[in-house]
Amino acid sequence: MNIKLFYHSLISCWNHGNAHFLRGIVSDLLSRGHKVDVYEPTDGWSYENLMKEGGAEATINFKKEFPQLKTNFYYPDETDFESLVQDADLVIVHEWNTSELVSRLGELKEKLGFHLLFHDTHHRSVSAPEEMKRYDLRNYDGVLAFGEVIKDLYLENKWAKRAWTWHEAADTRHFYPRSCHEKKGDLVWIGNWGDDERAEELEEFLIRPVEELGLKATIYGVRYPEHALKRLKEAGIEYKGWLPNYKAPEIFCQYKFTVHVPRRYYTQALPGIPTIRPFEAMACGIPLISAPWKDTEGLFEAGKDFAMVKNGQEMKETMQELLTNSFRARELYSNGLHAVRSKHTCAHRVDELLAIVADLQKKEKAATV
Repeated sequence: MNIKLFYHSLISCWNHGNAHFLRGIVSDLLSRGHKVDVYEPTDGWSYENLMKEGGAEATINFKKEFPQLKTNFYYPDETDFESLVQDADLVIVHEWNTSELVSRLGELKEKLGFHLLFHDTHHRSVSAPEEMKRYDLRNYDGVLAFGEVIKDLYLENKWAKRAWTWHEAADTRHFYPRSCHEKKGDLVWIGNWGDDERAEELEEFLIRPVEELGLKATIYGVRYPEHALKRLKEAGIEYKGWLPNYKAPEIFCQYKFTVHVPRRYYTQALPGIPTIRPFEAMACGIPLISAPWKDTEGLFEAGKDFAMVKNGQEMKETMQELLTNSFRARELYSNGLHAVRSKHTCAHRVDELLAIVADLQKKEKAATV
């Protein structure tokens, strides 16, 4: 197939977790012989921040790490989108695009006949439904939603005529266990601060347990306000700023375990969506302890693939257990790795995508008979 992907950014993962998944999906599609073109706007917020943070070296390093991947920059107000998609078989549009672009590609589907899917990987369907209503998806074949609850919202609100659950997953071409001669610390956490939507949770499930246990811990991420940086320093946690996502595997191997602290929207309104970080951590074979979230879709087996805790005291106790019980740590390492490799890789998601497209083609053919 000739596939066109319109996303916020392929190059930049600066506060943009979808880039992790996109890279894995494109890599797998290319390996299967499909032609794939990725398009991102020249004024993308994540890319602009990447350039401020890492400069030209950041893009050079991306090309070295992903030599098979390339992006096509376009000027939103000056681009002839019809020329970009005129030979497409499949077009996917990420929800971090303007409503104008979403509408324009819908119009072009009617004219050119390619299959067209909308990809939603955010909590705005719950947190900002008025924004989602502005997207005109009448001409779209359907929505790829990264959780069952989001899929159901599109159908219940009649925002789309079809929707499928398409979870994120680990790019196991890059996320796999690395060997380290010695550990540099006890705990590493890779995550962005955001907009204070999990400040209390980070205090309860990460900062305070580390402080009380006196662990050697390191945090990577962006958008940490001054009060957060001050609190990390008080707790004895080293903050190292932005980390390109492709470097995460070599960092994970230097520590004994990591934690997952879901944002509030994913624990209260969007159960069943762990986001991409736990997939990547388990793919790297690092034992994972998670703050509570409801795995309503049965993606993993809590207690076997990762440790689930109910509160800060349980987090502290489980951290201590992993430091003193090497058998338990090894068990989580092995089970988590197996769970990801057996059902949660980008290759699995490409299988699901191709099955969706095949079904659309089948229905289209039947309708013309």
